[in-house]
Amino acid sequence: MKTEFTAAFSGKRAVVTGGLGFIGSNIVHYLVEAGAEVVIIDSLDPRSGGDIRNIQGIEDRIELVSADIVNFDPVATIVERAAYVFHCAAHTSHPYSMRDPQRDIEVNCIGTVNVLEAIRRFRPKAKLVYVGTSTQIGQMQTRPVTESHPVAPVDIYSANKSVAEHYCRIYANAYDLGVNVVRLPNVYGPYANISNPDFGFINYFIGRALRNETLTIYGNGLQLRSILYAGDAVTALALAAQTDRTGQIWFAAGAQSISVKELAEAIVEACGTGRVVQVEWPEARKKIDVGDIVIDSSKIRAELGWGPAVSLSEGLRSTVEFFRR
Repeated sequence: MKTEFTAAFSGKRAVVTGGLGFIGSNIVHYLVEAGAEVVIIDSLDPRSGGDIRNIQGIEDRIELVSADIVNFDPVATIVERAAYVFHCAAHTSHPYSMRDPQRDIEVNCIGTVNVLEAIRRFRPKAKLVYVGTSTQIGQMQTRPVTESHPVAPVDIYSANKSVAEHYCRIYANAYDLGVNVVRLPNVYGPYANISNPDFGFINYFIGRALRNETLTIYGNGLQLRSILYAGDAVTALALAAQTDRTGQIWFAAGAQSISVKELAEAIVEACGTGRVVQVEWPEARKKIDVGDIVIDSSKIRAELGWGPAVSLSEGLRSTVEFFRR
């Protein structure tokens, strides 16, 4: 049954950059179900995690543009008639950003400016939601983390995501554009890449468990993480697209944080296969780890009425069933 919430997208042109990736494809499926006219722009860069199979079954209900957001012209072409733009395209690997910072800058910074410029020039009435990340805060200085927490990223990816977020706020304020940011924590769920640790450790753990392989955690595994099911992330992004507020930043995270060790054990239990092993920290990874992250989502709850609806056990069960199919 369509609700007033989903009906807002019915018949509207919605552009999803990076729409073949994890978060992007979850948004695409939601928008198609809501009756939107969906356009995807994606380069299928193997370093960004996109997969053409993520739109299997809905190919005839979307328009797919094969292009890189670092090139302005294709971005401008697909944005010029959009009512909504969900900017999900990104380089998401923390380790890869340290190996190739220039490419990370191109996608996460220049690509974001291209999207913003296209909206400013050709579609200033469009609503843009930028998918931000909780990792840009770096190490937690106050507990819990809120939107006013200092930003001190410890890796190139997080730094560039922070810069892109500033671009969004500048464009919103300087040009009166409907631009908002939703910062997401560790997200898990359907349509993820479960074979590569660069695209999210929870989804990678699920993949290893399903293959009856070991789930390796570093140190004692007691570092806390805020997590979120993909469906709840999509709801937060959709609400951010519909509000009349502009230039806003919201955290959207699950109600409780969980240790990496507890999460790995929960994944093994949900899959019924795999096992957890603990090893010493690799020096390169230890230098860019942020320690505990405990996020407070009270701002988005108060201003947009959002809250996570899917428990960890429900989310893991749904995810495991999806990938088994």
